[in-house]
Amino acid sequence: MMMNNKTYLALAMASAMALTGCNDGKDGSDGADGGNLVNRTDVTGINVMHYAIEDGQVTIEFEVTNGQGYLVGGLDKAEVKFAANTDKGIVLNRDGELGGYGTFEQNAEEPVDGASLQMDEDGLYTFTYPMPAVEANDEGILWLRVGGGEADIARSQPLVVAKPEAVHTTATENCFSCHVDYATGSLRHASYTAIDTDGEVDFVAGCLVCHNNVSRADEQGGYATNTLQKIGHINHLSFEKDYTSANCFTCHAEPVYLDGNNDTCRECHAVAMVEPSYDVMSDEQIDYREAHGAYSAVSDRATLRAKYVTETSAVYWDPDFSMEHDNTIHVGGYCTDVSLFDVTGETPEKADLYAMYKGNVEGVELAYLGAYIHGYHNNSIVGRPSPHGVSDSQQAADGLSVAYCHPYLAEGFAQADLMASSRVTFKDRKWESDDNKFGVSFTSYSDVVTLVDTDVLVPAGEYERRLAVTADSCTTCHNNETNYHKSGSYNDGGESCVACHNNGQDRSAKNTAPGFGPMVHSWHWGEGNTVTGGTDEEGNPIHNAAASLNADNCVACHDTSLSLSAIPNMYIRAKAYHDGDDTKMASPITANCFACHNSDAALGHMERNGGTISAEKGKGDDGNWFTQSTAESCATCHDMGKSHGIDKYHVFER
Repeated sequence: MMMNNKTYLALAMASAMALTGCNDGKDGSDGADGGNLVNRTDVTGINVMHYAIEDGQVTIEFEVTNGQGYLVGGLDKAEVKFAANTDKGIVLNRDGELGGYGTFEQNAEEPVDGASLQMDEDGLYTFTYPMPAVEANDEGILWLRVGGGEADIARSQPLVVAKPEAVHTTATENCFSCHVDYATGSLRHASYTAIDTDGEVDFVAGCLVCHNNVSRADEQGGYATNTLQKIGHINHLSFEKDYTSANCFTCHAEPVYLDGNNDTCRECHAVAMVEPSYDVMSDEQIDYREAHGAYSAVSDRATLRAKYVTETSAVYWDPDFSMEHDNTIHVGGYCTDVSLFDVTGETPEKADLYAMYKGNVEGVELAYLGAYIHGYHNNSIVGRPSPHGVSDSQQAADGLSVAYCHPYLAEGFAQADLMASSRVTFKDRKWESDDNKFGVSFTSYSDVVTLVDTDVLVPAGEYERRLAVTADSCTTCHNNETNYHKSGSYNDGGESCVACHNNGQDRSAKNTAPGFGPMVHSWHWGEGNTVTGGTDEEGNPIHNAAASLNADNCVACHDTSLSLSAIPNMYIRAKAYHDGDDTKMASPITANCFACHNSDAALGHMERNGGTISAEKGKGDDGNWFTQSTAESCATCHDMGKSHGIDKYHVFER
């Protein structure tokens, strides 16, 4: 998933930033052109001209600009940190034994001996700070921040001036796939989000300069008690649902090898397990992303997912199908063929799914295979005419696929077309029997047909449904390659969930929000956020881990395709908003917004502009509810690009 750098660039500086010096004393690039000198800023930018790591001190030469690119005079405060690269990783020791740090303030009551901040010419400063433990040509992370003193100069965003190559195996992109645009949020240390000298976010190095590879609690320990690897490994273990720290690829962009420090291993594994095997494992130069993935079965699941795809045929009438139900023999049925393709070769090859289904393929075991027939109207799924529990399967005409058939269809869908969905779930070696939450599941949707007569169905185009998220929107966090429940996987932006959570299926979702989008919004940032978080000692609901993310940054899931005017103007059945009352409907934009913005005032605003969460549908399926248009006019003011567009209050552009 991509990250959003635009906000950081605006916060950091108006002029471009570049690496303009190095520790060999060479000059960097030219600074800003001469011009007006200002003595105050709202936004402060730094352009490093030169830096040097010397015996006992560091020196940085830089110019300071405001948001319009003008040079700034009167700077009276600068902060610097140098976290040394050691055999145990990055360490900034508070006692001054490794690395160094400090702040220079022009009018400090107790000036630091050897520290100085001088303006050599307009806007160009030389900052020197003593660090007794530092030696010339030491490697480490050099960090700089200026402003925020008595002068009216805003505190700049932290700048990573330099860092060693391959000093960390994680990357900003990995962190920002969840913690999008961290600096603009209200979470811990948001103001410490750093940029590099090109103006790009350097989230990991900005954290690592304080949250070192060695804890403050250890001998010659680092700056903070919590190491960065503890934050990454341990602090994420409280993520409630289908997250595993054993899927190291989620965070580590580069191979992970043992490097002489087994502290990281001991944070998760018992010392008795780590010590005997550490030397052997470190000699083998194993990429521990692969090792953890293999142990946890994540790699097996990923391999299986990459091997197969499924295909679901358009609904057809099979006059030869028969089954008994309620002491009645039904002859003829509405069927869809479920096919499995091996895509590891140059061309997809149809696999013998029927033999797998019957348990006749050695080494392959299916946990589930099934299919539904859906009503489809206005690019939306409007319910399920296939009767629940009344179905049977047989070998399809091609001898390899499974035909899944229903003897009749429920009433109430005369105004809708028909399409089908299927799910196939493979057991992996760590599969557990629990509502098909485990295993590797594949979902596919069929083309659309129109039912002209009982046994006559004609093609009506491809199945299309607006899904304004990306393929990895869910798997970035829910990363263990399993399912939420009922063989509904997190892959492809949760597309498989739509087979049940749609306009017409009317799921309760624990009385949080209806449909798919509203339910996801609610479970992450609305009322549903407390449904899975458990309760504290006093019985109060606990928010789940999604509350730790910045809900304003919708790009964690969405991409730039979001458009309110593109949402089909039709109702969503909404018993989730009414404690199970299945006679109610909600207009679609209101249903989504109310999932998070659920105050009386917010709902009142929506209702005054035609939105509703309680339109009357009536009991049963009259077959017309999904043909009715709603009166909501939200897109008039709130569509992206409008004067009060949702993009003014939420971040959608990556």
